[in-house]
Amino acid sequence: MLVTLDEIRAAAKNLAGVAVRTPLLPAPWAGPDFAVKAESLQVIGAFKIRGAYHALATLPDAERARGVAASSSGNHAQAVAYAARSFGVPAVIVIPEGAAPGKVAATRALGAEVVRVPPADRDTAAAAIAADRGLALVPPYDDARVIAGQGTVGLEIVEDWPDVDVVLVPVSGGGLISGVAAAVKALRPSARVFGVEPALAADTAESLRRGEPVFWPAERTYRTIADALRASSPGRLPWEHIQAYVDDVLTVTEDEIRAAMRRLATDARLVAEPAGAVATAAHLFHGDALPPGRRVAVLSGGNVAPALLAEILAADPADPADPAGPADRADPG
Repeated sequence: MLVTLDEIRAAAKNLAGVAVRTPLLPAPWAGPDFAVKAESLQVIGAFKIRGAYHALATLPDAERARGVAASSSGNHAQAVAYAARSFGVPAVIVIPEGAAPGKVAATRALGAEVVRVPPADRDTAAAAIAADRGLALVPPYDDARVIAGQGTVGLEIVEDWPDVDVVLVPVSGGGLISGVAAAVKALRPSARVFGVEPALAADTAESLRRGEPVFWPAERTYRTIADALRASSPGRLPWEHIQAYVDDVLTVTEDEIRAAMRRLATDARLVAEPAGAVATAAHLFHGDALPPGRRVAVLSGGNVAPALLAEILAADPADPADPAGPADRADPG
């Protein structure tokens, strides 16, 4: 059931000329031997274009022509909408209430029909719409085609830095870390792969501790600022990959996420949404818990609301009343 390196390489061929081969940027401001994989530079602002486009590209022509459906908090929504427009087919995207307005607007601007539902109903609603309208369902993470597409991130990391030792990857439903870990472990078996998620949405970390997937209700995961990491549990197929390939999952606080966003913007000149900053936050604030060596943090997306980014950039990290710092202050909630 696990995605293979050959499948990831096949996805890379489908994505040539579509997904940006994003740079692996040295980040000396965060210490020696550290680099950031800037997926925020993708055409839709996040890594999701890789899995979504590959999934559509591998559909039979007749099935794809009928159109596609998906559920997403925003980045997968934009990716499926973009891919569907590229293939000239309709897309219906179910986006939960409470999703970032900018991501909803961007999805509509790409030509997709958007359906809003309560967070707990997003996946069942998308499946029902697909069945009723005869559309192909493109899951956000629990799909081998999607995982293979996301795995091209790991393929590029090892190709660009063959002796990488540690790869840090944001984790929610698990599609990205599944593909990245499968590629990294196949090409560089000695490398360690760590997931990173918000402490306020740490369902995968708890799942690893218990040895089985754990479900966190939406009212719990929706406390985090990292809106793209609010999945309630790892998907079935991602869970198999996580168990096989992922060494551990670290958690970061809301303050650490904000501080990492600020460092990425001011020191790397990279815009990161909260979910996109968690891997860098793990390196900055929990580096002692990681093995030594050459590290890469995947900056998974940069689709942040301008007002939130302005608030975080304007915050004074030395002010104990500042919501972005100091980073070791206890999480509120």
